[in-house]
Amino acid sequence: MILVGGDPGIGKTTLLLQILPHLAAGESKVLYISGEESPRQIKMRCDRLGINSPALLVLPETNLEDMLKAIDEARPAALVVDSIQTTFTSHLTSAPGSISQVQEVAAQLMFYAKRSGTPVFLIGHVTKDGTIAGPRTLEHIVDTVLYFEGDKSHAYRILRAVKNRFGSTNEIGVFEMTDAGLGEVANPSAWFLSERPQKATGSVVVACLEGSRPILVELQALVSPTSFAMPRRMANGVEANRLALLIAVMEKRMGLNLAGQDVYVNVVGGLRIDEPALDLGIVAAVTSSFRNRPISPTTVVFGEVGLGGEIRAVGQAETRLREAAKMGFHRCLLPERNLHKLPSMESVELVGVVEVGDALNAVLG
Repeated sequence: MILVGGDPGIGKTTLLLQILPHLAAGESKVLYISGEESPRQIKMRCDRLGINSPALLVLPETNLEDMLKAIDEARPAALVVDSIQTTFTSHLTSAPGSISQVQEVAAQLMFYAKRSGTPVFLIGHVTKDGTIAGPRTLEHIVDTVLYFEGDKSHAYRILRAVKNRFGSTNEIGVFEMTDAGLGEVANPSAWFLSERPQKATGSVVVACLEGSRPILVELQALVSPTSFAMPRRMANGVEANRLALLIAVMEKRMGLNLAGQDVYVNVVGGLRIDEPALDLGIVAAVTSSFRNRPISPTTVVFGEVGLGGEIRAVGQAETRLREAAKMGFHRCLLPERNLHKLPSMESVELVGVVEVGDALNAVLG
């Protein structure tokens, strides 16, 4: 049982329609049960995606009992239910999408999957905060929980596992949404840095991790005088509270007067990053914009910033460095505690820093 969640229109149906025909082996069939889109809509989508597989069967149905009868007749090699919130069982009087309906339908499909050995994909709606709608017990019933993330205004998508009984949850998949459907992004770092301006103030490249996969992203900051009594602190792709904390550290430990400045921070490409290794990049980008001094385009940074202004070590530093070297970066600012544990690299100059003032003197010159 695999539960796939994501925002409306993010590409969940597209992803599973592209995957499903590849799961058919020999003369076996695969079944797509749609409770939201009509067969005509799915046919139009398949034509656009170039999917023309005789092994793909489509069933418009929301009643669980009728679905199970059709499944027993078709005996598919794999099954998709789109979505779990629109499916209902007639044994309960509650409305489709209610907690009792979602739990019972998921349990019955789980019994079928375990009894028959058939992979079952469930598409789940998400709430405003991005979690699967319905009870958290739904995530305990299934074997794997996948979140399909991204911004609909950007082309990239990330498939992330938050639960996996059959393997690691540290791997992610990066895809690009095109007119012909989803395509693999083999080198996400090159994709995120493809339009980076050279020698622009407030721009820095940060080596971050998505799961166990290193990705280089461009972080941009804009600092401008405010005309309001309360300066604005806006962040896109990073936590706003983390930005406010780092600005407080910069004012206290570095003596920067940001009280009369609006500060805007953006992770280019619509990517959202929560790991603390982004801290040093935020501080460097904000200081670069405030002092109007660009950061070298061949410099990459990473490190966690503490409230005392110290630069703390982060995990998997060697993995980050190898990705930076592969992308042609020649200089890296990193925590000094990480520096002692790393092998020497001829192609990248490693600069270990202890506190945030030293880091900015090194990166801004």
